[in-house]
Amino acid sequence: MSQAQTLSSHAPGWELYSHGADVGIRGFGALPDEAFEGIALALTAAISDPATVFPNHRVDIHCDAPDMDALLYEWVNSVIYQMATRRMLFSRYRVTIVGMHLGAEAWGEPVDPERHQPATEVKGATYTDLAIAEIAPGRWRAQCIIDV
Repeated sequence: MSQAQTLSSHAPGWELYSHGADVGIRGFGALPDEAFEGIALALTAAISDPATVFPNHRVDIHCDAPDMDALLYEWVNSVIYQMATRRMLFSRYRVTIVGMHLGAEAWGEPVDPERHQPATEVKGATYTDLAIAEIAPGRWRAQCIIDV
């Protein structure tokens, strides 16, 4: 499994990586906020091609946690929860992190099995490989393993 997308050197990017029976997701960006956006796009990509998901409906998502790693875990699980309960996929995100509070907007649409052809059902984020770090000056990476 080797899928990745980088929009530009200044935009969030993402990639999927193999990890045993589960799937690893990574997001990249110039700031932690953008890396969180990227990992959410990677989450969508683990299910369906994000390019097939029209950003027609907005959903607000909020998370709080005691540290950045825990905030990442809460973020990924919050997106999974919204996808599952609303039966939606998202293809665009805007994340703002202030302290240990995350506020986000996710845009997407209800799942259309014929068009989206969902590849898997994501059960949740795990603490395996969970990390948010500045990997180079002005280059952040958010990653974790998702249970599929």
